[in-house]
Amino acid sequence: FEPHVTEGGKLLVHGQSRVVLEALLFAAKSGKEFEVYLTGSGWKLKKQLEAAGITTTRIEDMAVGYIMNKMDCVLLGAEGVCESGGIVNQLGTLTVAIVANQLNKPVYTLVESFKFIRFYPLGQDDLPKEYSRISRTDVGESPDLYSRVDYTPPAYITLLFTDLGILTPSAVSDELIKLYL
Repeated sequence: FEPHVTEGGKLLVHGQSRVVLEALLFAAKSGKEFEVYLTGSGWKLKKQLEAAGITTTRIEDMAVGYIMNKMDCVLLGAEGVCESGGIVNQLGTLTVAIVANQLNKPVYTLVESFKFIRFYPLGQDDLPKEYSRISRTDVGESPDLYSRVDYTPPAYITLLFTDLGILTPSAVSDELIKLYL
């Protein structure tokens, strides 16, 4: 991944991926200087990144559209990589990826191959029910629906950086065949 980090680059990170954190720390050790912008869901990485001398800025999730034009790329982790090459990740990932796509910014997913899953969702409604919950409110009010993840289709993912190498989303299916044969 480190060759894809440009000197003086600005990287947007959404989520709290350990793999993304380690990749950024490795890139910093190589001597490259870059800035990391963390969405609200990634703010827990701030202390570790700053300890390594990486400049960080926290942005509100709703400011992604405002800041995206200044970014060089988006970095994501994943809870799962689907057979289609899409990813299941922290809520808000789809929104970040759509904004990046509209502004022609690459979206990189850094993930271990053990998270490749034989699952082919077509949309959010295909995610397993354990990822969402309904919160009961006061009597007479409508219940609230919460989800902790969303599905980001492969059209919004540029490359996946894995322990198997750098893959396009369409190559995930081939890798799954190799893993399960």
